[in-house]
Amino acid sequence: MEMNEYLSQFNKYLEEEKGMSQNSLIAYERDLTDFQRFISDKKIQRVDEISKTEIIAYLLQLKNDGKSAATVNRKLASLRAFFQYIVSHGGLTENPTENIKSPRIERKEIQYLTVTEIERLLSQPDDSIKGIRDKALLEILYASGMRVSEIAGADLEDINLRIGFILSRGEYGKARIIPLGRPARAALETYFYEGRPKLIREKNRNCQALFVNYNGERLTRQGIWKLIKQYAKGAGLGKKLTPQILRNSFAIHMIQNGADLKSLQELLGHEDISATQVYLSASKNRIKDVYDKTHPRA
Repeated sequence: MEMNEYLSQFNKYLEEEKGMSQNSLIAYERDLTDFQRFISDKKIQRVDEISKTEIIAYLLQLKNDGKSAATVNRKLASLRAFFQYIVSHGGLTENPTENIKSPRIERKEIQYLTVTEIERLLSQPDDSIKGIRDKALLEILYASGMRVSEIAGADLEDINLRIGFILSRGEYGKARIIPLGRPARAALETYFYEGRPKLIREKNRNCQALFVNYNGERLTRQGIWKLIKQYAKGAGLGKKLTPQILRNSFAIHMIQNGADLKSLQELLGHEDISATQVYLSASKNRIKDVYDKTHPRA
């Protein structure tokens, strides 16, 4: 069978059976289309004509084109998943990506805010309608550690203020329940009764989005990024603040206060606990830095 046919089947599988988000689907499609273009230049159309040699040649071309190790790893991961799907459906007997090592990635230092910086940030929104909404948004981002896409996609029904939790649908359709602390619950309650009703327009009265813009429509990921940048500037935070840095801050502060890795993995929605262990390493490095700077016999 030609690669085109398997690509169509694979996309349907990711969307319907794996429940992947639109962003993830687009990323897979982009990676696999790039590879398809590469093998087409070599006059290869059928998947059973693709060997480990073609995979390695493709990865080498990516490297020669100046692609980062992280980009090469992501594209290789996409190919692994694609060919594993073909093997599981009888199209191939072996996965040509098997035993191909991923390039080593130099881990970047994890950026996060101190508790004091977080408090400065959360104190920025005023008592206007926009400020009430933004206060609730910032509080829930830090209280839950949710991804910006998860917050943007959250609906009213995902919040339970009486018990104090938010339901996150996750990147792969795997829902998780995340507790919310008192400040986040209080900010959300104010938003529900004093902010959101004034933002919803008559024509959008049936909108179920948790966070809405001035048109009464769902607040987008880009909109959330923009307002975070605005409040970071107001708080005098020199570092470039992103939703991911707020997520990092949630994770680091949880570890610093005694959270175990397994619980943190569930809260963050990580598929692999190794992704969570990165935060433990960062926390240990920070503790060592403090020790080296403050202990008289360090």
